[in-house]
Amino acid sequence: MLNNLYTLENRFLRLDLLADSPRIVRLCAFGGQNLFAELGEQAVSTAFGEFFFRGGHRLWHAPEAMPRTYLPDAGATLSKIPGGARLDAPAEPWTHIAKSLEVRLNPNAAQVFLRHELRNEGPWAVELAPWALTMFRLGGVAVFPQAQGNVDAAGLLPNRQLTLWPYTHLNDPRLILRDDFILLRADPEGKSAIKLGYFNPSGWQAYFIENTLFVKRFNPLPGANFPDGGCNTESYCNHQFLELESLGALTRLEPGASIEHLETWEIYSGLEPALLPDEISRLMANLP
Repeated sequence: MLNNLYTLENRFLRLDLLADSPRIVRLCAFGGQNLFAELGEQAVSTAFGEFFFRGGHRLWHAPEAMPRTYLPDAGATLSKIPGGARLDAPAEPWTHIAKSLEVRLNPNAAQVFLRHELRNEGPWAVELAPWALTMFRLGGVAVFPQAQGNVDAAGLLPNRQLTLWPYTHLNDPRLILRDDFILLRADPEGKSAIKLGYFNPSGWQAYFIENTLFVKRFNPLPGANFPDGGCNTESYCNHQFLELESLGALTRLEPGASIEHLETWEIYSGLEPALLPDEISRLMANLP
């Protein structure tokens, strides 16, 4: 049971923020049910206490490691800002990294603006990358655009790469590799976990479920150094949820310095349930 919720809403969307943690735990579009996964009290034990996944949207810093990534939430302060709210969490023990999340709603559209911030409040520099993860309920399909065209005039150099985690199997039926898109089906019958990542030059990723398309946009930062072999986009799926993940550049964060990572969410409803990649391509081409 989630308590201490703070709600942002317009006539298109409702967002529930967890007021004592920098998270968004619910996103309901056009009067529908929550698009996000709800994981209740599921937790991972660490030397610093229990880390609760909760579900929804959270901010981490990469690269992933134990216990660094899974330090428990230590509360947050919520303040109202024009068009939305800001959540400020105290610095984590051991890493001394403080997290902040600003959430603003477009009053006239199904659109959300997010500003993630990491601040180094410790005595030494830390190398990290901001990492924004959004957990969706199962039953949909994630869509990741592939790079198109040559990177050199003769077409001799590679134009894309795919990073795979040890538990990922290329013959997994949930994974569909196409020339235009990578698709990952969030099948409730999937038994094992799967994770992939790549450098996404298009700066968007999407999740289509029932008749709703969620689009996450971010700055792809071409030429920057990213974690996990150069990934600014990653996705993890198991038997409970699917994640859309965007990452900022690896940065040496000096004491007292901060780094931000911006996302824009767009939600489109009333689409055909059998939306196929070709229709997704046409839809994305026509979006502003």
